[in-house]
Amino acid sequence: MATTGEVHESAAPDPAGSVPRPPDPIAVMRSAAYLRLLILAVVLGVPIAGVAFGFLGLTAAINSWMFTDLPRALGFSAAPLWWPLLPLALAGLLVGLTARYLPGRGGESPAYGFHPGGPPQTSALPGVLLAALASVGLGAVVGPEAPLIALGGGLAVLAVRLSRRPVPAQAAAVVAATGSFAAISTLLGSPLAGAFLLLEALSIGGTMATAVLLPGLLGAGVGALVFTGLGSITGIGTFSLAIPDLPPAGTPTVLEFGWAVVIGLVAGPLCAGIRRLSIAAHERVVLRWPVWVTLVLALVIAGLAIAYAAATGHASSDVLFSGQSTLPVLLTHSSSYSVGALLLLLLCKGLAYVASLSAFRGGPTFPAMFIGAAAGIALSHLPGLGLIAGAAIGIGAVTAGMLRLPFTAVLLTTLFLGSDGFPAMPLTIVAVVVSYLTANLLAPPGAVPAEPGS
Repeated sequence: MATTGEVHESAAPDPAGSVPRPPDPIAVMRSAAYLRLLILAVVLGVPIAGVAFGFLGLTAAINSWMFTDLPRALGFSAAPLWWPLLPLALAGLLVGLTARYLPGRGGESPAYGFHPGGPPQTSALPGVLLAALASVGLGAVVGPEAPLIALGGGLAVLAVRLSRRPVPAQAAAVVAATGSFAAISTLLGSPLAGAFLLLEALSIGGTMATAVLLPGLLGAGVGALVFTGLGSITGIGTFSLAIPDLPPAGTPTVLEFGWAVVIGLVAGPLCAGIRRLSIAAHERVVLRWPVWVTLVLALVIAGLAIAYAAATGHASSDVLFSGQSTLPVLLTHSSSYSVGALLLLLLCKGLAYVASLSAFRGGPTFPAMFIGAAAGIALSHLPGLGLIAGAAIGIGAVTAGMLRLPFTAVLLTTLFLGSDGFPAMPLTIVAVVVSYLTANLLAPPGAVPAEPGS
């Protein structure tokens, strides 16, 4: 999915008139226009963070109503084994119709990952919202981060344009980045985590990156305050990845460093394969018949969840959804999962992930973290690899391979495991670097959105 694109200042001519000089970022940040941009970041951050909080609360409410309240209203004590067929069929139909008939096709397919690009057009925002609510709320294996980035950026540009003042392309890009920062401010457990993800996804660096991203960081801070306040007022709470009271990881051993290299070498090609398969399915099949193919893939996802639940006795929610809320449960109750159950979970969740990436709308981050954690827990049953070390290595390796954002992968893994997992950070870094390099070598060429209007 596209993130807000790079901002380029026109270079000042050299006194000799031959070689252009790059813009002075310090001068940019000292200007009155830049001060106005920082004020705008605060002004936009509040309502956009409120919209983002409402979006997350609505997806949670849809999930609770569809998977808990409705079965009880129909006389079931709990959702029956076959129940996922209903919400997934509805999700497939809604997303397919949105992709077929609404402007912007409901946003970009998550199969393409994060890459520089502009926010969606104003006309595409309703489709982005509808497809995201159906995908995230009704059980597809995608997370909310990509729609939040798109909606935040699109709403920020729309708000500025409604003021009927001309908005240059460069200023629009910075405003869009500010909106995206505010929308994703605390979803990843910390404003800095969202900032880090967008910093890498924007593909910019140097001092000019500071000038471009400082308004966004301010927007993220304001957004985090809004999230905290709304969480307290509504009782919904805020979002945190950290799991308390984990067993200590212990000092890394030579064997665990070896495992980090091996897992990174396996995760890179595996993630590249997942991306290739999901992109091929999206471009060759889903784009041709979006309604029916999305519906069929939704039923396949439901079938995988039902098969896993029937075979293992664990909840079908392990396979469904992004895994953001079930990831802590998986780690803290890992002893209740046999190796066979974990392997079946990896197979079913992985196939559902491919289907979701190819047809639904959402983000790839949390499913990648969940799959990596499950793989690490399964491998921790082998000699020389501890539970927390295995989870850290798996989360980092798969997240880096899927997102191809290595620094974000390390930060998210660290936030998730908290202080209990700090000793495993060197292992995480090794696995992330190896996975990132191998995934880049095998990445599908030209992996950018092919559909128009996305």
